[in-house]
Amino acid sequence: MNVANTILLSPADNVAVANGRLEIGAALPGGAKAIAVIEPGHKVAIKPIAAGEAVVKYAQAIGRATQDIAPGEHVHSHNLVFESGRLPVVPPSEAEHATEADRKRTFMGYRRADGRAGTRNFIGIIASVNCSSTVCHAIADEANRTLLPKYPGIDGFVPIVHGQGCGMSATGDGMMVLHRTLAGYARHPNFGGVLMVGLGCEVNQLTLYGQKGVAAGKRHFNIQEAGGSRKSVEKAMGVLAEIAEEVGQLQREPIPVSEIVVGLQCGGSDGMSGITANPALGAAVDILAGCGGIGILSETTEIYGAEHLLAYRAASPEIAAKLDGFVKWWEDHTAKHGASIDNNPSPGNKRGGLTTILEKSLGAVAKGGQTPLNGVFGYAEKVSGSGLVFMDTPGYDPVSATGQVAGGANVIVFTTGRGSCFGCRPTPSIKVATNSTMYHQMEEDMDVNCGVIASGEKTIGGMGRELFELIIETASGRKTKSEAFGYGDNEFVPWHLGATL
Repeated sequence: MNVANTILLSPADNVAVANGRLEIGAALPGGAKAIAVIEPGHKVAIKPIAAGEAVVKYAQAIGRATQDIAPGEHVHSHNLVFESGRLPVVPPSEAEHATEADRKRTFMGYRRADGRAGTRNFIGIIASVNCSSTVCHAIADEANRTLLPKYPGIDGFVPIVHGQGCGMSATGDGMMVLHRTLAGYARHPNFGGVLMVGLGCEVNQLTLYGQKGVAAGKRHFNIQEAGGSRKSVEKAMGVLAEIAEEVGQLQREPIPVSEIVVGLQCGGSDGMSGITANPALGAAVDILAGCGGIGILSETTEIYGAEHLLAYRAASPEIAAKLDGFVKWWEDHTAKHGASIDNNPSPGNKRGGLTTILEKSLGAVAKGGQTPLNGVFGYAEKVSGSGLVFMDTPGYDPVSATGQVAGGANVIVFTTGRGSCFGCRPTPSIKVATNSTMYHQMEEDMDVNCGVIASGEKTIGGMGRELFELIIETASGRKTKSEAFGYGDNEFVPWHLGATL
């Protein structure tokens, strides 16, 4: 319901959201009037809320009032605090459905020799350790300058570099996660071929990546054995020329949309994220899931407090239990480091109207639509199956998206209310604005404006359909704005677990 520039998300709510700046005296749902200026995306009480009473948004408790709150008063960090108590689950609304025509759709992608489906045709230069990162950059620069003009069928040579690989234990979670992430990139379908470059003496030895099936067209060498940095660049040019000769001949061909795997991200969220862009993306995921495709919801710290809504939709008790296990790990992990998961909402989130992790989480899970949760995976694990799945990741966007790409995401859709700038080659990233003000301010970075939902120009279902179509177009080669600018060389950030030795 939209009354006097406000949005009431459920009749059960005792707060509404300002859909534009509210001046003192502005009419509110239920007959109250604003008694303070309310900025766009922020909450305003529409009923009396007693100290200790639940503040309710999305028909779910997002926290407790720390003082009596009068109708028309601003509700935010000064009078609302996180509390983990929850209201009963509200059954999900009707999902968007894929039509018979949708299920027959194809995209124009790259069919790899082992059957994988790619949406881009890059060649990767992957560093095994931070010590080889500069050389990997030099190799990519030289290859893009001298080789790429000869092979228009190749999208580019991409350096995949990071700050790990040595100064860490050869065993344990840290090495396991790093190895799984690099192996996931090495076999990613958006890479037609890969060259891995090590220093030679690091803990993360290149021999760890020799297993069959890690990468098609993968070659590797160490800088120390090649004779140094410049000689390594020269050696790499010969290897990459061979790979380019193979990869450059590939052509796009029709591939079922069921082979699209979309990583779902949100960053720089605001009060409109859970009202416009995230539900619209959820509607697109519902259609994709109906076609047999996969949507990967992640960021465990940003679904905290709303995980019960996902468990309610789990396809089996085992899936719900696995999700609960990851949540409990995070509670223990943050406590060991003297932190709280409720520290998650950033200053930018709060300026945009979000107050508690519960409120942020309720909006974040909307990216997953209404379809059943069909699987739960660890960080950077290869995803499988169909429909909505969950991957355990931190909430930090580059780390989370890195895990999704390693797991097989061949498209990313990233919603933002504050204006996050992001790209993650080799996977294209579609940027979706939650509000029209930010969209017009940063239009050179935003692919879609979902602010038109708040203005009443379009519906959530209509924008979900538009996003579904854009996902197919992007998978078929349409460049996103982050690709056009050149994002992606610095956004590979594997989750760093364990001690630095």
